[in-house]
Amino acid sequence: MTDNNTLSGRVAVVTGATSGIGAATARRLVAAGASVALLGRREDRLKGLTTEIGPAAVPVAVDVADQEAVYAAAATARSALGRVDLVVANAGVMLAAPFESAQTVEWDQMIGTNLNGLLYTARAFVDDLLAAAADGRAADLVLVGSIGGHQVFPNYAVYTATKAAVAHLTRGCGWTSARAAYGSKTSSRASSAPNWEPGCSTPASARHSPGCGRP
Repeated sequence: MTDNNTLSGRVAVVTGATSGIGAATARRLVAAGASVALLGRREDRLKGLTTEIGPAAVPVAVDVADQEAVYAAAATARSALGRVDLVVANAGVMLAAPFESAQTVEWDQMIGTNLNGLLYTARAFVDDLLAAAADGRAADLVLVGSIGGHQVFPNYAVYTATKAAVAHLTRGCGWTSARAAYGSKTSSRASSAPNWEPGCSTPASARHSPGCGRP
């Protein structure tokens, strides 16, 4: 992506926008001319990023694992910026532990954010995307995956399973959307995990992967 107003007039949503890939993506989208709704759990960080990148960004605090909260956030974004035509579903949780001793609450956190969160986000904005495509405009849904969706790593069995699901979800959504409206595109982007928020949800995860966290 080049920063030369190639996305002028586009309305984007980025989840997990408080740090790392999400924050970097939001910066690039605004630099390319888009208006962006910044979705994330940390309201203070969202406000800080909004101050940094300017009035084209709108902060919306939300936990994507909460379905009703995601739908409410979508309404807020739509009210502030108009119909959304570019969605980057980036929010994710990466917690490490041996499968045989992992805490099931950590499984729930990863499934809730990495899979359900993507489903809720995609569903909350799919009508906007299909409407934009039907009008002959660009419409893009980007589901951020991971190299872990294509290979496994010690102590990350459940995390990599959720990311493998993202790859299949992308193919399924793309096939459905393509049939529904020509021009609507769904894509997945594998990523590593730069600049994760410091710390982990539980001491167990910290022991097995000191850098894990939640954007």
